[in-house]
Amino acid sequence: MASSREYLDFILEQLSELNGVSYRAMMGEYIIYYRGKVVGGIYDDRFLVKPTRSAAALMPGAERELPYEGAKEMLLVEDVENKEFLRELFEAIYEELPEKRNNNHREAQYG
Repeated sequence: MASSREYLDFILEQLSELNGVSYRAMMGEYIIYYRGKVVGGIYDDRFLVKPTRSAAALMPGAERELPYEGAKEMLLVEDVENKEFLRELFEAIYEELPEKRNNNHREAQYG
């Protein structure tokens, strides 16, 4: 099942307080970037983020789910209604992600 554009738009609105959020459509799903780094994505209308130490600490009871068959587990973000929490989550995750690669992909800028 592919993710809906409506769910993407909802998540982007929830992240609108952050500068540097972008996304890229990929096979019916959406990869979410923050300041050029992959933070997570939307898969089957679920918002998943990379399982960094900070993400696990901010969401201690978060379910680990596969975005798609054969992928690494990610953390399910359930508190998508809380803009302040999402801002804190993205800022914490960003610090732990590897430096962005220069692979010339195209992202749609938001915010």
